[in-house]
Amino acid sequence: MRDVVDGPLVEIAARLSRCLTERWPHLALVIFTRECSGRPRKVAGPAEIVDRIAIAELEDLKATVEPDSCCADEAVMAGARRWVWAVRDRSDTLLVLMPRKCEPLPHRGELAAIFAMVATSISQQVAQASPDYLAESRAASTARARAISELTAAHEAVLAGLLVTLRAPGLDDGRSRAAATSAASEALIAVRSGEAVDRALSEEPPAAAFERLHREIEPLLHRRAIPAEFAAPHVDGRRLPGEVAHGARALTQSAVLVFTAQPDLGRLRIAWTSDSERLVIDVRDGGAGQLDTAALTQSLEGRARTLRAEIDVEVVAGWGSRVHVRIPLDPPVTTVEQAELASLNRREREVLARVVAGLRNRAIADDLGIAESTVKFHVAGLLKKLAVSSRGEAAAIGIRAGLPPIVDSAQR
Repeated sequence: MRDVVDGPLVEIAARLSRCLTERWPHLALVIFTRECSGRPRKVAGPAEIVDRIAIAELEDLKATVEPDSCCADEAVMAGARRWVWAVRDRSDTLLVLMPRKCEPLPHRGELAAIFAMVATSISQQVAQASPDYLAESRAASTARARAISELTAAHEAVLAGLLVTLRAPGLDDGRSRAAATSAASEALIAVRSGEAVDRALSEEPPAAAFERLHREIEPLLHRRAIPAEFAAPHVDGRRLPGEVAHGARALTQSAVLVFTAQPDLGRLRIAWTSDSERLVIDVRDGGAGQLDTAALTQSLEGRARTLRAEIDVEVVAGWGSRVHVRIPLDPPVTTVEQAELASLNRREREVLARVVAGLRNRAIADDLGIAESTVKFHVAGLLKKLAVSSRGEAAAIGIRAGLPPIVDSAQR
C-alpha cells in the first residue's frame, strides 16, 4: 500500500492496478473522484477502453452503489455493457474494475479496505494541495477546457448548418422537417450548455470556496481563543479553477498556522477578494509584529511558485503583520512544447532534463538514486506522453520548451 499511495497522484490508478491484479484480475481500472477537479478520472488499462469511459457513465454507476459498499453487476462503460466490480468509499470516491471473467467480486471486505486507504490518500493530497498536485491539475484543466471549446465550436457549426438546411422553405414533408428541426435545436442547446456544465463541475464560486475555508479554519481559532474576522469575496465573482481554489485554501491555512504561532496574538483578519484576473488573499493581525517570516515564506513558496502567485509580507514592530498573496486565475500562455511537457509528472521531467543533457540510463539512475529499470520505465512513459519514438526527439522538445539540462553528479 505504501507503493500505491507514495508517488504522483496522476499515476495512482496504474500503481493500484499493479497491486490488485493478482487477487482481482482485471482488464482495466478507474478511480472516479470529484475532489480532483482537473482530472476526476484516473485510469489504467487499454486506451481503447479507458479513454472512452465517460464521466456520465461513472456517475450513473455510482448512483447504484451505496457508500461503504461493493457490487458486481453489468454497467455501461466506454459505450458498451460490461461486467464490472465497483467499490464506493464513504468519501464518495468510486473504484471500478473490469474483470477478465464475468464472476462475483471476491474478497469484498479486503478490496474495500484497500480502496479506503487509497481514497483517504487522494483526499489528503487534494486538501494539502501540494505543488505537484496543483501543477498536474492545472495542466489537466487547461487541456480539458481547450478540448471542450474546440469540440463545442465544431458541433455548433455542424448543428447550425443542419438547422439552416432543415429550415429551408424548399424542403418537402413539413412534419419531418419540423421534427428534425426540433431535434437539431435541442442538440444545439445541449452542446452549448456542455461547456457550462463542465465548468460548473470543475470550478468553484469564490464565495463558496471561502466558506469552505471558513469552516475548516474556525475550529482551530476557536480552540486557541483567537478572535477572527472573515471577509468573504463577492458572491457573483468569477468562478475559480479547481486548482486555484484548493491552492488558495492551502496557502491561507498555512499562513494562519504561522500567524497563530506568535505569542499574545491579537485579532486576526482573513480576507479574499477576486476579480476577472486574480484572487487575492490577505491575512493580517493586530499583534506585536513578531511573525516568523522565514517559516511563513517556507510554508508558502512551493504552492505559490506552482500557481505563479506573488507574495508580499509586511511586519512592523508594535503594529502587527500582514501577508498578501495574488494568484492569477488563468494559466500562462505556453508554447506547444511547454504544453506537451505539462503532461509529464515531476520524475519524468527530471529524467527528461538528464536526457536533454545527453546522459544514458545508467548515469541517470546514479544521479537520481533509482534503479536503471525504473529509468527505462520513466523514459518509455515520457516518450509515450510526448508522442515521439526516440530520446533525441524527446530531448528536442525539452530544449525548445526551455527545460534546462542537468548534468550528472559526477560532472558537478
